[in-house]
Amino acid sequence: QVQLVESGGGLVEAGGSLRLSCAASGTIFSINTMAWYRQAPGKQRELVAKTTSGVSTNYADSVKGRFTISRDNAKNTVYLQMNSLKPEDTAVYYCNLLIAQVPGGPTYSYWGQGTQVTVSS
Repeated sequence: QVQLVESGGGLVEAGGSLRLSCAASGTIFSINTMAWYRQAPGKQRELVAKTTSGVSTNYADSVKGRFTISRDNAKNTVYLQMNSLKPEDTAVYYCNLLIAQVPGGPTYSYWGQGTQVTVSS
């Protein structure tokens, strides 16, 4: 069993900052990919940022230069530092981790419960 717990969302004024966290616990051997997605009302869920084995990172064009994804492998935690927030960043943010529970075993996709980020203008 694996559980993901997100924290750090909230209400912030435009131009402000927030830091999201997503901590995984349970039976974990390795975490390959850690990512953040978001879903605004009436829109599809979209990829915000992704880091793979700490080697490569990818960002949506809309957040490049403003958001930074990082990971603490010892804590099985991924972070999303969000600076210069805009009203269009308002959404529910979800973390997504690809986790192997045993050596050489398959990886499974796990989702956090979501955390609301609201940016006021």
